[in-house]
Amino acid sequence: MSTFIPDMSVNIAGVVMNNPVTTASGTFGSGAEYSDLFDLSKLGAVTTKGVANIPWQGNNTPRIAETYGGMINAVGLQNPGIDVFVERDIPFLKKYDTKIIVNVCGKSESDYVEVVERLADQPVDLLEINISCPNVKEGGIAFGQDPKAVERITAACKAKAKQPIIMKLSPNVTDITVMAKAAVAGGADALSLINTLTGMKIDVDRRKFVLANKTGGLSGPAIKPVAVRMVYQVANAVDVPIIGMGGIANAYDALEFIMAGATAVSVGTATFNNPFATVEVVDGIREFMIKNNIKSLEEIRGCVK
Repeated sequence: MSTFIPDMSVNIAGVVMNNPVTTASGTFGSGAEYSDLFDLSKLGAVTTKGVANIPWQGNNTPRIAETYGGMINAVGLQNPGIDVFVERDIPFLKKYDTKIIVNVCGKSESDYVEVVERLADQPVDLLEINISCPNVKEGGIAFGQDPKAVERITAACKAKAKQPIIMKLSPNVTDITVMAKAAVAGGADALSLINTLTGMKIDVDRRKFVLANKTGGLSGPAIKPVAVRMVYQVANAVDVPIIGMGGIANAYDALEFIMAGATAVSVGTATFNNPFATVEVVDGIREFMIKNNIKSLEEIRGCVK
């Protein structure tokens, strides 16, 4: 008796991924360092590290620390800028049968729009707009913490983008659904959530902050229950595809997000501990589908009500 092959494909705003698993921005570079370990074509998509209009140096060190149930980082979106990305990273990723999601960051609305315009004619599939960046013109508050700013920057990016845009939502807000609705009102084709939760770690013996930046973004298993809850809320508040992320380390973690309403999932911090985490999640979802005779992920997406 032959085992049936489940359909793992998912559709994000017209872009069909072979399976629902991508990488969380900032945890995978542009894939080059992992390509020696496994075939990147096994992933539904590769989501790149944040790309800005000019090179960013990032924050001072120390900027990463391990913490209970995960890690805290204040890397500050260090990246080589759009010129290097277009010349080096896109041609590399085009060698693989995987979709390319480019994470876009900026310090002002014009920064974002400039990168979106530069990518318009590039062979990439989706743009993920990182609105957890601090808005320098508004005193440093993240774009994603003000619904008016969310709608405005979404509309500005959408007006210039040739690819569908995904707005990456910050969890550091009172009501995540308000931000989701603002992004959709601005024209977002999809949403990704959650970004990191703001945290802090203190070295008791040295009586100092562990990170030079004092605060950082908490990621890893510790934030997963918050992330699942927020994905569920957003999935029931708006009608666009969601890429769920936050503490996914195995297939069952990923399936929680899908059952909460996510179309796809991103694996991030787990990759630092286990570089094969992404492909193990893909294999685990397939095994679950075969074992439970699930022909398509549509059968279980949002199945909890």
